[in-house]
Amino acid sequence: MNSIYFTEEHQLFRVTLRDFLHKEVVPHIEKWEKTGTIERFIWKKFGEMGFFGINYPEAYGGMNLDLFYTVIFLEELQKIKSSGFAAAMWAHAYLAMTHLNAEGDEQIKQDYLVPSISGDKIGALCISEPFGGSDVAGMRTLAVKKGDKYYLNGSKTFITNGVYADYYVVAAKTSPELGNKGISIFLVDTSNPGISATKLDKLGWKASDTAEIAFDNVEISEKNLMGEEGKGFPYIMQHFALERLIMAINAHARSEYAIDYTIEYMSQREAFGSTINKFQALRHTMVEHATDVEHCKVFNYAAVARLNKGEYVVKEATMAKLKSTKVADETIYSCLQMLGGYGYMEEYPLARLSRDSRLGPIGGGTSEILKEILSKMIIDKQNYQPAVK
Repeated sequence: MNSIYFTEEHQLFRVTLRDFLHKEVVPHIEKWEKTGTIERFIWKKFGEMGFFGINYPEAYGGMNLDLFYTVIFLEELQKIKSSGFAAAMWAHAYLAMTHLNAEGDEQIKQDYLVPSISGDKIGALCISEPFGGSDVAGMRTLAVKKGDKYYLNGSKTFITNGVYADYYVVAAKTSPELGNKGISIFLVDTSNPGISATKLDKLGWKASDTAEIAFDNVEISEKNLMGEEGKGFPYIMQHFALERLIMAINAHARSEYAIDYTIEYMSQREAFGSTINKFQALRHTMVEHATDVEHCKVFNYAAVARLNKGEYVVKEATMAKLKSTKVADETIYSCLQMLGGYGYMEEYPLARLSRDSRLGPIGGGTSEILKEILSKMIIDKQNYQPAVK
């Protein structure tokens, strides 16, 4: 099945990435999980290897590769025992940088996209707010224009890379009376006065820096408006398809990792005179989970293939995230159970994986919100359209 989407070049890339992660990242994971801080040197190493520029234009230092290289990037990051580290990398490369590439003008691309690809700058996407996480249209952050400046006031929360970041891609209302038609997107350098970031203490994703950010009369040049004023909501919705597919791919990849680890454990663990992989109840449980994960994987790859052709796959991406994150939680819960008491021990990967996985049905739009979006599309026949620049 993989040969449908992955060439020999893709597989060579996977081997290169896997070797890099095990040599350069894995030795530091436990320290970063404990300290909650990913050291800057690793960002630069990712940049030097070209991993941040996989699907970005060569003109800005990227490699302009297809989305299945991105799939490999995401899958391998899920298999090194830190979804928090993985989140820091993909949030930079595919949340913040996606907006730079799509809506940023040439100056913004030179000043921020180029150093983001090289690993010299770290970005964060700022959409969710304390009073409306999944309710993008209900945001309260305002950007008021005076002369050739905007003045930004408000707050954002659950922002991945919020403390590490050198720049934010910020959604704010420029015409609040217009509702979701009054939202715009800005590039905000974190060196600007009036910005404060507070690190949040989370259940999982410990290595990832997640922050609440406050903007107090932050002055932004009108040149830092990205795209057209008032087009922020359709820009966000358009890129949500990629974000949801990313989280779906993450989910099937960590599920596979959990299954592979658990099957290996079951082949060695003995009880009642036999290895536990011979017990029918346990065997059948693992087979059911493996089947569910494979179904998700096939669907996710098909959606990626369509997105790679430029199709607008917001419905399929929403379905992919909804299903894959649910399957991941169920699979990892069972895998932890298969390890018995050892599954509850921190030295085994399932304990951390179960905590990290729980964010899947929450981040990037909760499952409840995704169900309502799909209800509007499937039942009410609402047709979402991509933004037109």
